[in-house]
Amino acid sequence: MPVVETVLGPVAADELGAVDAHEHVFLRTPVNPGDEFLDTGKAAAELLRVAASGIRTVVDLTPVGLGRRPVQLAEVSRTSAVHVVAATGFHRSAHYPAAHWARHADDATLLDVLLDDLRTGMDSHDWDFPRPVPSPHKAGVIKLGASYHRIDRHEERWFAAGATAARQTGVAVAVHTEVGTAAHAALDLLDKHGLPAGRVLLAHTDRNPDPELHLDLIARGAHLVYDTIGRIKYRPDSVVLDLIERMAEAGKLGHVCLGTDVGRKSSLTAYGGGPGMDVLGREFVPRLRRRLGDEAVKTVLRYAPQALLGKETPAV
Repeated sequence: MPVVETVLGPVAADELGAVDAHEHVFLRTPVNPGDEFLDTGKAAAELLRVAASGIRTVVDLTPVGLGRRPVQLAEVSRTSAVHVVAATGFHRSAHYPAAHWARHADDATLLDVLLDDLRTGMDSHDWDFPRPVPSPHKAGVIKLGASYHRIDRHEERWFAAGATAARQTGVAVAVHTEVGTAAHAALDLLDKHGLPAGRVLLAHTDRNPDPELHLDLIARGAHLVYDTIGRIKYRPDSVVLDLIERMAEAGKLGHVCLGTDVGRKSSLTAYGGGPGMDVLGREFVPRLRRRLGDEAVKTVLRYAPQALLGKETPAV
């Protein structure tokens, strides 16, 4: 049975239970000034709500430099009894100021940072200080980001490092697609660096609810994560239900995962906002079960993410 690296250690993939495949437990980014969330107690309270909704694992896709707190991630995982799969990697370039080291580091350094997070343990200071202090808590997935309709020159280098790290460690890669764009370009670039589409999770594809595009991406082997559940400013959740139904009719539901991607303090119940990180299990899953049945729920919450997250034998 493949294993998945969580912040509390390796877990058999089939023991993850229901998976929210795109979350942020802590986050700080210049893209959303004043909307950061870094409070450990509030994070634990939010994950307790997630657990009560029936979700047993969250994939925290916060990459390097955006407020990762590995020691605190482990603490809230213990408190809530929710498995947390943490990420290393680099987001789209808008999240890193012009002077940030990730824009200027050489290729070897970029790769070393990712491999250290995956093999030794994530840096306790999230690589914000000159001297790293490894924690015992390893990353279990790589996060990369693409810009709107394009992948810029910085992102191209980060994709190269991410693909190499994934091949050397056997973990999967999640890619931020801005409003669902540049998905094929992301798969092309990762493939160029030796990572097949079958090891890739494309985020935010539901922001571009184009079923023909989604089926084309799946035909290449990619997994999709519909991860703006409860974010009604983008579109009603019925649109996501329609997409899931279309993927099921095509026999491709095993390539679909779900998440809420709560990326703002104002979206978290613990901070007095909404819809809350638990909206997936609390509201959306019952609607999905009514429409498509329990087996469909198991496929998108269990079988698909568990298959993707399980480590493969690293490439030599």
